[in-house]
Amino acid sequence: MTLQDHRAKAAGSTHRVGPMVSFCTLLGLAACGDRMTADILPGGIPARTNLHEASGLPPESVRTVSRRDFGWRVIYQPYAAPPNAESRAAVALCGLERRAPLRIQQQPRLDPTADPGAQIFDIYCA
Repeated sequence: MTLQDHRAKAAGSTHRVGPMVSFCTLLGLAACGDRMTADILPGGIPARTNLHEASGLPPESVRTVSRRDFGWRVIYQPYAAPPNAESRAAVALCGLERRAPLRIQQQPRLDPTADPGAQIFDIYCA
């Protein structure tokens, strides 16, 4: 066997092994990813938590629930909410963090035409 024969044989085996190595590498990397998110919101709440449901308010009344640096901000439609909706939401959302509600503060609407009738309140947890 000549040197050229060895080189040709080695080159041919590399072409067969290359795709196999690439496939195994891709398969190995795909198996390493997380199945569910491990992201955590401030306060220790898993990011996959349904905050609309966790607020304790009826689905038709809740527009937005978001975790902020100070606590929680809720935008809701008061006509579709039960009495004491703010305090109920404060207890439920602060409860996610195992804390008690400290205060609830109404916020003015900067653009009242964006969602007519909706109100904003901030929840501060102790």
